Amino acid sequence: MSALTITKNNFEAEVIHSPVPVLLDFWAGWCGPCRMIAPIIETIGEELQGKVKVGKINVDEQPELAARFGVMSIPTLVAMKDGKISATKVGVRPKEDILGMLDV
Repeated sequence: MSALTITKNNFEAEVIHSPVPVLLDFWAGWCGPCRMIAPIIETIGEELQGKVKVGKINVDEQPELAARFGVMSIPTLVAMKDGKISATKVGVRPKEDILGMLDV
């Protein structure tokens, strides 16, 4: 699997201290648009393996992380570089739009 499950327990190690840019996908199982964008996120993770880390954060299971990022709607995509937010997009986006967030 190309996407990591991110929790409050592994967030610091996998996201903040990541040597490569990280794409975070805030989602929930009941969210239709989240299911629509999931294959695109998986493809990006596979195509950019080693260059970008893709993490999925279930907002129902990780409300602290959703609150930390101010997530009000899902799907929310957050690109992070060097432990800092570099881009945020809300809603279903085309692959090119998501790749543009990563600047790789």
